[in-house]
Amino acid sequence: MNDNEARPVTIITGRVWRRKGGDSEGVHVLLVAPDDDTAVRIALESLAREGYAEAEFDQIGDLDGIPDDEPHLSAYQGAIEGEVSVVTFDEQA
Repeated sequence: MNDNEARPVTIITGRVWRRKGGDSEGVHVLLVAPDDDTAVRIALESLAREGYAEAEFDQIGDLDGIPDDEPHLSAYQGAIEGEVSVVTFDEQA
């Protein structure tokens, strides 16, 4: 990839906790980063700024296309614009 090509949007999936030992929420973090290590570091820093005490990531990868549905569509657009977009949801029991 040369410097003129747009970098793909990276998605990181896992779970987060507002307080240690509390209930967890599922999380998808969408962002643009030069590599996976940088993406994970930026995601953890952003989650800490948002008040999350802990995070555990399961997978990381590049999105193949633009999501069809909200809230991921807006999160994707935010990532393209340079934001770190965080989507949280209740985990399946």
